This record gives sequence, C-alpha cells and structure tokens, in this order.
Amino acid sequence: MKFYVLLLCLLVSTPIIKCADEEEDEAQTDGETEDETDKNKDETDDVLVLTEKNFEDALKDHDVILVEFYAPWCGHCKHLAPEYAKAATQLKDLTHPVALAKVDATVETELAQRYDVSGYPTLMWFKKGTKYDYDGPREETGIVKYMTERSDPEWKPPPEAVLTLTKENFEDVVNTEELILVEFYAPWCGHCKKLAPLYEKAAQRLKDYDPPIPLAKIDATVNSEIATEHMVTGYPTLKIFRKGKSFEYNGERDEHAIVNYMIDQQGDAAKLLATVKAVKDFMQKDDITVMGFFSNLGDPRLSEYKDTANDFRDVHKFGYTLDEDARNLYKINPGSVVVFNAEKFYTKYEPKWHILHQGKLTREDMVTFIKKHQVPLVGHYERETEKLYDDLRPLCLVFYTVDWSFEYRTATQLWRQKIAAIAKDYKNITFAIANEDDYQLMLKEFGFDDSGEEMNIGILGKDGKKFPMELMEEFDPDEITDFLNAFQKGKIKPQIKSQPVPKKQTGPVTVVVGKTFEEIVNNPSKDVLIEMYAPWCGHCKQLEPVYKELAKKYKTEKNLIIAKLDATANDVPELFKAEGFPTIYFSAACDKTKPKKFGGARELKDFVTFLEENACVSLGKNYKDEL
Repeated sequence: MKFYVLLLCLLVSTPIIKCADEEEDEAQTDGETEDETDKNKDETDDVLVLTEKNFEDALKDHDVILVEFYAPWCGHCKHLAPEYAKAATQLKDLTHPVALAKVDATVETELAQRYDVSGYPTLMWFKKGTKYDYDGPREETGIVKYMTERSDPEWKPPPEAVLTLTKENFEDVVNTEELILVEFYAPWCGHCKKLAPLYEKAAQRLKDYDPPIPLAKIDATVNSEIATEHMVTGYPTLKIFRKGKSFEYNGERDEHAIVNYMIDQQGDAAKLLATVKAVKDFMQKDDITVMGFFSNLGDPRLSEYKDTANDFRDVHKFGYTLDEDARNLYKINPGSVVVFNAEKFYTKYEPKWHILHQGKLTREDMVTFIKKHQVPLVGHYERETEKLYDDLRPLCLVFYTVDWSFEYRTATQLWRQKIAAIAKDYKNITFAIANEDDYQLMLKEFGFDDSGEEMNIGILGKDGKKFPMELMEEFDPDEITDFLNAFQKGKIKPQIKSQPVPKKQTGPVTVVVGKTFEEIVNNPSKDVLIEMYAPWCGHCKQLEPVYKELAKKYKTEKNLIIAKLDATANDVPELFKAEGFPTIYFSAACDKTKPKKFGGARELKDFVTFLEENACVSLGKNYKDEL
C-alpha cells in the first residue's frame, strides 16, 4: 500500500517529462552562425536560448551563467518566466555580468539527461565552466541578489561539509563521534550522484546545529573491506554510527528529511523511569511498550539494552527502571527486558507481557525478542503499524469496519476476538485486522472491491502475492480454517494484478505482465534483464532508446531476454520490488532466488559490461560447466 501512496504523491508533485526520443524543433538547422548565442536570444527579453549546439560555447563565453531547464507546458516554468526575464535584464549590466539562459528540456533531451534533469524547472549555474546547483529564490529580487553575490571574483563555494573517510581514518572518526551519518557510495552510481548535492546541503545545515552532527561519505568500491564488514550490499547505503556502533538509517533521502531525522537521533532512545508511577504512566495505551528492569547502572545488559533501543527508536517507546518496587509489581527479575502489549489487544490466548531474562543479554538477542513480540496475536494493521508487519509473512488480513471510538469499539473487539480464537492455532501465520475504508486499493488488489460483504479475508504471501478467501455470507470459523488449511497446503491460487497478456511480442524488448512474470523472468533456462518502469517516468523514457538498442544487440542470444514491465499496472514478487523508476534487475539462470539489482550508469556499454559479468547461460557462458 505504501508504494501506491508514494506513487500517487509523485504523480501529484512531480512534473511529467516527455519522451526522450521526441523530435527536435525543425527550426534548429546546421546553418547557425558563429554568433549563435546572440542570435538565439529571445526577442522579448534578455534570456539566452540554448541548445545542444551552442550550450558549451555559452559556458565559455560567460564567466557566470544561470541556466533554466524548462518545459513549455509546465505551470511553474510559466510562473518563473517573467521574474527570470526581469532578473536577466538587471544582471547583464553588472560590473561582473551574469547571463541568464534557458533550455527547452523537452526538445534538448540529451542535454537534459546529461545534467540529470528530472523535473521542471531545474536551475543550475556555472562559474568558469564549473557547475553548481541553484538553491536560491525564484523571483526577480532574490535571483539578482543570489547571482550578484556569486558573480564576485572573490566568491568561493563554502568548503565541503561532508567528511571524506578512507580506511586510514574510518575507525578513528566513527569511534570518536557520539553521532555521525555515513554514506557508502560508488562513484559510478546514479542514485549516489543524485543524492550527493542533497547530502551536502544537509551536512552544511547540520554542522551549524548545536551540537553539530557530522555527515561523512566513503567510497565503498575502494574501501570494500569496510563496506563488507558493515554489510553494504547496494549503493548508496546510509548508516548511523554511535561511538563506533552502527545502526540502520531509516529516513528519507532528501535534504530536509536527513536533517530532521538526524536531529531526532540525538540523545538516549531509552528513558530512565525512577518510580512505579513513572513506569505506569509511560505505558503506551495503543501500542507496545518495551521496558528494561535493572538493579544498577553498571549492569552490562543495560548498555546493550540502550543500543537496542536505538535500533527501534523510530518504532517503539523504550524505558528502563532501577526501581525495586517496579520489578516487584510485575514480578520481574533484574536484568530483564519486557515487551508489554497494549491493553486493548489483550486476549485470553496470549500473555499480557513477554519477558526475556538470561545471564548475558546481547543486542542481537533483544532485537530478535522484540521483533518476535512487537505485534499481538491479532493486531491492527494501519498506516502507523504497517512497517511492523513488513517481514511477517504470511500475513492474514481481516478487512471490516475497524473503529476504536466508544460507539463502535465493542463491535471491533467482538470480531477481533473471534479471529484470535482461530489465530491461536496457526503459529506460522500472522493475523491482523484492517479498516476496509483505509485500504480500498488493497481490497481491489485482492479482488474484493465489489464483494459487498461486511468482512473480507486475504493472505499476503512471503513473495508478495495475494491470496483471497472466497466470500462468506456470514461469519463462519469453519470456512476460515478451511481456507487457512488450504493455503498452507498450497491449494489457494494468488490474485495477480496484470495487464492483458500480449498476443505476440512486437518489439526487440520482451513485454512482461503480471501473469507472465513467472514463466518469463523465473524461467530457469534463461538469463533475464528486466526493467520495472512507470509510463509517466521521465528517466524511463530517456532510457528507452538505449534499452531498445541493447535488446537489438542481443536479439540472437536465445538464452538471454531483455524485458520490461509496467510496475504501476502489474504485480511482481517482493524480490523484484521497485522502489523508484526505472528499477532494473538481472535474474540469472543459475540462481533465480537472488535477482541482482543493476546500479550502474545507463549507457549501452555499461549494460553490456554488466551482462558479460553476470551471465550464466548466455553470452557464451554455461554455469554448469563452471561448477
């Protein structure tokens, strides 16, 4: 469900980029003169009109130049245009003049791709040919002030705030800092290049925070031993370090999100509670509470507990107490970690709290224990708790009107308790209730959108597939157990969202849909490169001609398939999850259980090198002969 919410947000907030192979303006000819820059100036203002042919010359002719990549239909671009033109008139007459220029990115697609333009308008400026991101105002006065400051010959960019780590200084830095964020990157990685300016802006802001929070980066391709030690498997990978101990970064990857997330990471994640009353008041009414019960601050298990709290600080509340009365109240021995269920989720089939007590408690022990008990026998699957269920598959979801208000609470609990009576017998399946009004899209994916029933039940499988239960006219526990038993025996067919199966493949790139994914991509006799794309994605459209050329190059390779799938209209297994577009996977014939994500540059030669390195049964390779 998160994916579709994110997709909707992107559709609303991100300008659509036209096709990369769109025809260029016929007015652009090879007969332009040497004075092309002046000739292409807009007749109505002082903004230069740049194309692929005069772009580099413009950078050479102007010490300082601000460039806008725009689309003629873009509303934000139209709003900027008059302000941009007025600023151009002022800036051209400075002692150190600044030129303002614009590029129609829907025509100059190669130029836009070269500068990684993914939205409109995108502004960047150049000083003696060196590119800088424009992060200033977008009205006349602000543009003039911003660019005037940067046109001064004495102006220098602020020193890089992101620390550069190597094998020589990595340990010293991460072991010293109370809190530091480290990016493991690869120089060729497109996502790393996109993150770099945002990461630097976040670092600039956080270095002035009180206390400062440093951000660092390390080239994982050069320092591979360090990357392996910290289980880096893709780029970029962000990890938080506290005095040398690493923790996952679970925030978004833009400037403001990084800043806010790291500020929230300061301080202890576990709160010291001095009295019984403090412990009781700390208990979460609608969520679990994790408590540590210790006899003294010197208990080594307390240090491990605090580290564990940092692993979950985005998810749960953690407290700890040294109070003997609190231990006696709950009959807890010192050195114990306890997960308390929220009162509203109590059932007679499970304990009200779960206790972990052993002589030596490690962080790994506690993490495993908390994950095992962080959801009740039948919890509430909702926006705030979805992430708790991410790794709990199979997950049986019971959709009905879930409402905890006074008026409907009794009915909500009645049905939840009935489900709990069934769930107690199925230890290998996780159960949760979900409000049907909150998950209309998921109901549709299960095939329940037109059911008209008060309750619908479906299972999310480990591979992301959805298994719907046949509709019940009225609640019948026997029908539910029959469904669960049939699922465990593999007798329930999944509901697969799919476009129609193509009657025939007409182009060099094989079109895959939900219903053909298994037979094409997971064919054990084929190496398969598959692109997950979205029809509105500008980067996908820019990739299209290169991807077609790649497919043509290997059209005679019978054991190699170059494929694509519209990820907005078709279901795919969890292993092939698309977190952005395009996402490209290679499914090798020698191991269909571990598809490899392609993270390199997107030129033809990069794909060729990748395929040659990873092919199993194509390109002259036969993995059986190599075993």
